Amino acid sequence: MENNIIIRALTAADDEIIATVIRQASHDFGLTAEKGYGVSDLVSQPLSSLYQHNMSNYWVVELNGEIIGGAGIAPIENRKNIRTCELQKMYFLNKARGLGIGKKLCQFCLEQAKKLGYQLCYLETTAVLAQAYHLYKSIGFEDIHYRLGNSGHDDCEIMMIKRL
Repeated sequence: MENNIIIRALTAADDEIIATVIRQASHDFGLTAEKGYGVSDLVSQPLSSLYQHNMSNYWVVELNGEIIGGAGIAPIENRKNIRTCELQKMYFLNKARGLGIGKKLCQFCLEQAKKLGYQLCYLETTAVLAQAYHLYKSIGFEDIHYRLGNSGHDDCEIMMIKRL
């Protein structure tokens, strides 16, 4: 399987495909746009336009030539003046879950964030995504009880952070 996985930067040509992946994965877990989850960000603009800042990026994962998921990082404010990014929109199609691809992509994103000079990585998730929560814990994210920045994802009740 390893040889068939490619992680690459999102292009504008990928926008509709990754939007479909995010919508499908969100639907699988009952996460709706009107409830304030990551899928709501797709309503206003294509994903590639959300990651134009030079300190942000979004990567897609291809398995056997098919886009099956993705994740991104973007700067987020931190009251303590520590360079902080947010791990964002990490979603996968059902066929990709449980194969270790999420861990591989998450670690890739964290490595890229560190190369960009970020010191902390923040994320928001929800208890419905129990597998994702356990993945984040397994790679060193810790629960915190406050939000950083204003993601607009108010129904994500779990906030986590990791020192890079």
